[in-house]
Formats: sequence, structure tokens, C-alpha cells
Amino acid sequence: MVPSIPQFRVVTTVLPCLAIVTTLFRFYIRHTRGKLWWDDAWAFLSLLCIIVLMVANLVHLKDPTTVPHDSKIAVYYMVAQFYYAVAWSARLSILFTVIRLSFERMRRVLAYMSVVFFIIWAILFAQVWWVCEAEPSWKGQPIPQCALGRNVAIAQVITDVTTDAILIFAPINLIWSVRLNKVLKIRLVAVFATTSITTAVSLYHAYAVFRVGGLTEGVAATVQASVSLLVANLPVVVAFLFKLHSSPESDFDESDNQEPLHISFVKQKRNPTSTLGLTTTTGSTPIKVDVHGERIHAQVDESRTAVGDGKEHSGVGCRHEDVHDIPDTFELKVLSGSSDSTDILHK
Repeated sequence: MVPSIPQFRVVTTVLPCLAIVTTLFRFYIRHTRGKLWWDDAWAFLSLLCIIVLMVANLVHLKDPTTVPHDSKIAVYYMVAQFYYAVAWSARLSILFTVIRLSFERMRRVLAYMSVVFFIIWAILFAQVWWVCEAEPSWKGQPIPQCALGRNVAIAQVITDVTTDAILIFAPINLIWSVRLNKVLKIRLVAVFATTSITTAVSLYHAYAVFRVGGLTEGVAATVQASVSLLVANLPVVVAFLFKLHSSPESDFDESDNQEPLHISFVKQKRNPTSTLGLTTTTGSTPIKVDVHGERIHAQVDESRTAVGDGKEHSGVGCRHEDVHDIPDTFELKVLSGSSDSTDILHK
């Protein structure tokens, strides 16, 4: 059924407003806890874009006699492009939520994936221009709307399904690899699996682009954009609700992993002398050194001298629980009766 203009106005107002309210609540949660991060920045961008999308939709359907025709064409392009802006910035927000919860290799892989997401967004952005400008006859309509056609629909289906699959399976793999009770894991999996709702709506939108067009296509685009932003906010909002009624471990979203992301396309060489649990042997006595941050736990009962920044820190007859604070870059000299038994450890 083709929606009427009043129905279109209701849908394009109510759903974006619901997404806006949910996003503001998300910011309130994160701000009060001091947990704002990059996923919130992408959610904020999506919030701004959905406001523009909502206004552009309302202007696009105004009486053609009240708006200059060139402005109507510009407004259509705003509707088409800000739909992509809302949907893809919301996807990037979800991706950065998963990055926030990840460590080491998975964190780096997902960081590179965010670059891929942005490139896909840029390609889809450009596709609208080259499709619509190739056949400009639509610009003469009273309410201008470009017939995007099959190629745009196919591109949307491929990119939406692929990226949504990543956003579903990446957090599920992460959740099942950490120590949480089974009930909480199921709840968290269910939260991230709601991305599949976005996939379902995007498939309907692609069908509307290919087969229907008109107001139906506009409604489908608005629904998908609004659902995308709502789903991006769910992990934060649901984690907040879990914490109100559960143990502290249920606050899985509130990870303190807010360290900066470093994305490099040049493979870095590892320092072979930088290690955890370094074991060195002097004579017949094995010495194990555990490196944790800025501390060294020396597990041997003998003399040690640590030299760093020109200062010498020594301890004689230390037990395994003794701890010496040592600078980030230091020399560790192990003295066990042999004059040549010196190991240099650079952290």
C-alpha cells in the first residue's frame, strides 16, 4: 500500500524523534559515568544527520508552489545522502562499541574494518550522484525524486548484509570468549543480534528502491535510518538497565578500554627484547622476571641492581614478593657470583 502524504509526515517525524530521544539518553548515561568515547562521537554524528533528514523530508513534501524548484532538487539530494549518513554513522557507532570492548588483535582488525565501512559509505554516496545526474529528467517533476534503480538496490543489499553480519558476529565471538555467566551472555548476544532488524529493514528498503519508488521508498529509508540509530543505542541503554537490576559484572558495555586507536598500514617490527615473563639464567640459578607495566617482580633470593636514567636501585636478599619500582627503560643486572652474568632488559 502506498502511504499518503499525511502518513509519510507522521512516520518521518515520530520515528526520528524516538531515535533522537534514545540517543540523548545514551549520551546522558555515558556522560554521567565519564565514559564518552569514539562510538558516542559516531552516534552524535548520526543524531545530527537524522535531524537534518527529518527536516529535509518535511520540506521535500511541501506544496511545490511555496518552494523554489531548484531548492526542491537540492532537498531531494539531502534526503538521499543524509539517509546514508544516518545509517552508516550508526553502523560505525556499533562497530566502535565492539572495538571498545575488544583487545589486541581483534581490536586492530576491527579498527581497520572501520576504514572499510567509511570507504563503502563514500562509494554509496558517490553512486547517488552518478546515477541521478546520468538521467536528469526527474528534475522536472513537481516533487523531484530520482529513480535510483536496480544497481543502487543491489549495492545496498550487498553492503548492508555484509556489514551487518560483521556487526552481529564480531561481538558474539567476543562475548563468548570472556568470563560471564551464561544468562548474561545470552542477553548480550540478543542485544547485538538486534542488528539483524536493521538488515531486515534494509532489504525492504532495497526492494522499495528497485520496485516501488515514490513515497514508499522515502518511508522505507526513514524507517531504516531510525532503526539503525535505535539499534546503535541499544547496547548502552540495555547495559544501563541490566546494571540497575543485576550484579556489577552485567555492566559489560562500560569497559574502561578507552585507549587511543592507532591505525597503520605499515607493519611494525616487534622488539625482540620486550617480553613478559622473561627468564634468564646465571650459572645454575634460573631467574624469572615478570614485567607488568612499570614494575618488576624479581623471583630469586640474591643480589640485584636495576639501573635506569642514571640512577641505581638495588636490593639484597629479596624474596619473591619484593617489588622494585623501575623506570620504563632500564637495565637489569643480575649478580650471582659470576662476573660475566649480566643481562640487559629494555622495556
